[in-house]
Amino acid sequence: MSVQHPQINVSRRNLLKFGAGAIGTGVVTVGLASNLVAPEKSLAQESPAKEDDITPDKALQELLDGNDRFVKSKRKNPHQSYSRLAEVAKGQKPFASILGCADSRVPSEIVFDQGLGDLFVCRIAGNIATSEEIGSLEFGSLVLGSKVILVLGHERCGAVDATIKGAQVPGRIGSLIEAIRLGVERSKDKPGDRLENAAKANILVQVETLKSSSVLSELINGGKLKIVGGYYDLDTGKVSLVS
Repeated sequence: MSVQHPQINVSRRNLLKFGAGAIGTGVVTVGLASNLVAPEKSLAQESPAKEDDITPDKALQELLDGNDRFVKSKRKNPHQSYSRLAEVAKGQKPFASILGCADSRVPSEIVFDQGLGDLFVCRIAGNIATSEEIGSLEFGSLVLGSKVILVLGHERCGAVDATIKGAQVPGRIGSLIEAIRLGVERSKDKPGDRLENAAKANILVQVETLKSSSVLSELINGGKLKIVGGYYDLDTGKVSLVS
């Protein structure tokens, strides 16, 4: 869904009308309606206090604290009970969003020690911000109330490595490589490990792309959202911020 926003102060109810009218499918209508049809006061009453009151900085710290627990083998495994399952079945209000790589070794809920309803996760090879990923993250922030978007790249990323090597690939895999190429170009003259440098540069390119969204930039300017980059070490499980 491609949404243009001449004005960003879109109410949740108006977004529901847009989704039903412009898309016209039962799946989209039901998905939007499950979170938007109720008055906002009712949604707030159903949501945990942490998820309503958390700031972007606190949301980011919650992610980093969870990753620290994961690294130190002190996971709390929060929000994974049947009662939490029943709670979030009524509606979701994730405190953070992750744009991560599809790599099977980097599952967000595990490496950040979170549970059901905590994270709004988009995963795609190379953690690239396509139009569809951007639209999903706009929805997660504008509608669901996510306070931070973390673009999560990782060590020894195959998609970045293929881009560096100029690999000839079949099918539509090439579209991924094209989206990663800018990060590779930006990092080519930096000292150190070329693959790590390129992976981190790619993260920052995707952060820039997300920040160029009129929806997300408006939320950032209003102090309602933070977008940052993170780099996951496959050997230690540690996530470090990238700047």
